[in-house]
Amino acid sequence: MKTYRLEFTQKLPVDLDQAWDFFSSPLNLEDITPKDMTFDVTSPDMDKTRMYPGLIITYKVAPLLGIKLNWVTEITHVKDKEYFIDEQRFGPFAFWHHQHHFKKIDGGVLMHDTLHYSIGWGPIGSIANALVVKNKINGIFKFRYQKVEELFGKF
Repeated sequence: MKTYRLEFTQKLPVDLDQAWDFFSSPLNLEDITPKDMTFDVTSPDMDKTRMYPGLIITYKVAPLLGIKLNWVTEITHVKDKEYFIDEQRFGPFAFWHHQHHFKKIDGGVLMHDTLHYSIGWGPIGSIANALVVKNKINGIFKFRYQKVEELFGKF
């Protein structure tokens, strides 16, 4: 099974507390996901929940062609105001491991994401990644970058 790695970095002109408060709330993920994915957190009582190890989050998402899928992730690691990791437990990928890192820098926060994922399906998955999936993921993170700039301003 081929595994892919993507990395994304963004500087935010806010303090670490503000960045952490926003990104550690599961509901804010809806705000920074493209609308055409119809991303919807379906876990109950997420409005009061902050990230903690073992947190299970359920979603409905339409990654391609408007077809809604269930997606379940678990927050496996959290170090307050430094990082958290989500891993897919059920969903569209054969493997999904997403690290979210935050570091205080002069004038704000450096946010760095490392994503490892696999589609599975052998050579068909490799072709799907080359033609569609990698571009879709890059597009999601480009949207997020722009949306975060709208919310917090440019660094």
